[in-house]
Amino acid sequence: MRIYWQSFIDATASAAYLAKLSSYLNEIASPGTTVEVHGISPPDRGFGRLSEFRCAVQAVDQGIQAEADGYDAIVMGHFQDPGLYELKSAVGIPVVGTGEATLHLAAQLGRMIALVSLDDVYRNMHREQADLYGLGHRISHIAGLNILPSDFSAAFAGDEAAKGRMIDGFRKVAEPMVADGADVIVPAGVLPGLLIGGEYGLKISAAPVVNCAAVALMQAEMQVRLHRLNGLEPNRGPHCCRAPEQAMGDFRQLAAQGFRRG
Repeated sequence: MRIYWQSFIDATASAAYLAKLSSYLNEIASPGTTVEVHGISPPDRGFGRLSEFRCAVQAVDQGIQAEADGYDAIVMGHFQDPGLYELKSAVGIPVVGTGEATLHLAAQLGRMIALVSLDDVYRNMHREQADLYGLGHRISHIAGLNILPSDFSAAFAGDEAAKGRMIDGFRKVAEPMVADGADVIVPAGVLPGLLIGGEYGLKISAAPVVNCAAVALMQAEMQVRLHRLNGLEPNRGPHCCRAPEQAMGDFRQLAAQGFRRG
C-alpha cells in the first residue's frame, strides 16, 4: 500500500519536521505500507482564508497527480482540510482529511472536544469545519498557540529543551480548557500533533490528547482495505459526485498555467 501524504509545509524551510514526520509515519505504518510525504511551495503562510484557498488548489492538483502515479490513498495532512471534498470528487482512491478523521475519533473518546490550534486565526475556520462534519455542538473550546511552523524546528531537530518548552506551552493552553469541562484535547495541526500527541499516554488531567498524525494514517490504511474488500467509497450522488472530464481538464490547466483575465 502506497500512501501520499500532502503537507502544507515547505520541504526546504521545514526539512527537519518533514523528515521527522516521514520517519514517524513509516515507523507506525502497517507492514507493507509506505508513506511518502510531500510539501507545498510556498507553504501555508500569511495565515488566513486566502492562504488556505491557495494551498488547497495546489493540494488538489498534486492529489490528482498522485492517483495517476499509482498511490492507493491520499492524506490531506493539514488539519483544516481545505480542498478535501473537491479532491474526493476528483479521484477514485480514498482521500482522508486529518481534521475530519481526528474530530470523529475524538467524538468517540469524550463528549466535549477542545482544539489547540497553531494560531487564533483558525478559530472560526475550525468552528465551520466542525459544523460541516456534524460535530459543531461537541466543540467546547478552541485556542491558538500563536506560533509559527518554524518554531517547531529545534524540537524536531532533537533539541529536548525546545521540545519541553513546546509541550509546556501546549499544557498552559489546554489546562484551562479541561478545568472548564473539555473531555478530549485535539492538537489541531499535524505539527503540534506529531510533537505533543506522540507522547505515549499524554493526558491533560483525565482528558486524552489525540495524535492526529497517527489517526489520519490509520484511517487511510483502513479505507484502502475497505475499498479493496467491497468497493466502499464516498456517496457519488449529491454528496460527492465525480467531477466530469471537462472540469478536471480546466482545473489542471488552471493549476499548471494560471488564468487569463477576461
